[in-house]
Amino acid sequence: MRRGTPPHTMPYMDNFQVLVKIAGGNCNMRCRYCYYLPYGIPGETGLPDDLLEIYIRRHIEASRDQTIGFSWHGGEPALYGLDGFRKIVSLQKKYCPPGRRVLNGIQTNGLLLDDKWCEFFAGEQFIVGLSLDGTERCHDCYRLTAAGEPTHRRVLESLARLKKYGVTVECLCVVHAGNAQEPKEVYEFFRSLDIRWLTFLPLVEIMPDGTVGERTVSGEDWGEFLCTIFDMWRDRDVGVIQIQLFEETARAAFGVEKAHCVLRKTCGGVPTLDSRGNLYSCDHFVRPEYLLGNIRTSTLTEMLNSAGQKNFGQAKFQRLPVKCRNCPVLDMCNGGCPKDRVLLSEDGEPGVNWLCSGFRRFFLHARPFVQALAELHRQHECT
Repeated sequence: MRRGTPPHTMPYMDNFQVLVKIAGGNCNMRCRYCYYLPYGIPGETGLPDDLLEIYIRRHIEASRDQTIGFSWHGGEPALYGLDGFRKIVSLQKKYCPPGRRVLNGIQTNGLLLDDKWCEFFAGEQFIVGLSLDGTERCHDCYRLTAAGEPTHRRVLESLARLKKYGVTVECLCVVHAGNAQEPKEVYEFFRSLDIRWLTFLPLVEIMPDGTVGERTVSGEDWGEFLCTIFDMWRDRDVGVIQIQLFEETARAAFGVEKAHCVLRKTCGGVPTLDSRGNLYSCDHFVRPEYLLGNIRTSTLTEMLNSAGQKNFGQAKFQRLPVKCRNCPVLDMCNGGCPKDRVLLSEDGEPGVNWLCSGFRRFFLHARPFVQALAELHRQHECT
């Protein structure tokens, strides 16, 4: 989100995205693989009104893009209430400078989205990320309500309602042990729903004792999942369905910097704000050592520019093991997300990504496609 601020006040990341836990850790589901619930604060009711206004004002001040993006996460952000989101939009309009616009994104499980919600999203041009793990069996094996009830049918009802109102929807599919071995079925399911924006998020569940949980997708299954779907997408759906990882992979053909933090050389551009106003380096690192400050007493620019955040971002590349530095696809994955670096290399060096074998296989598999795109791009540039 760029803005013409003086160089000395520019955020550390040109493009930052704050994941705001607007309802805190509150959620009406108990997904078996949820990583954020343990960070919830007992009795929290969401971001207080005064803190919300401070945050919105400071976010707009720190943003440099013509379009100022907000990302509302949880828990379940819809628990903040429709009136709460109307208040959000009102404050954004109050502080948004003339000639610029605000774009809101919300990541939701969809269970609370009635017609009033969908009408609001359509009117305010929200982008809605809807969590949906594929077919009924794949989804309901882990995504249950607090009472242990399945949710797939209710999510599909919400999807239909969102589409009825013309809301832009991106489906977020967690790839886990329950669906990783069914790539064709999962992809055909999303095609049948006419989904145009799709993100696959691999589950690497780190247990309290440091081991990897049984719901985690293996590196081999992750690679097979991606390669299988990539071939189907390449043959039928290029330009029709936008799949985040595939779009990111194609950026290499045009010499464009990756947008997805997992694949960037430096991370730190996706901090998270909790319901007390604390800003952490990343929502996978909500721990005291990654606390950057509080929005009441520090600006976003100050916290994103802080030494702590710079060190956090640069450590991603600096701590790569030799195996990764010598990898033929290093420029594509840059070691992946630091939270997933739980393996040892063959010579015993720590820091190898759990998903390394899968990413390596996929990027090598996709390389001919990227090279063909690059050649077409060069020819176009020469004409």
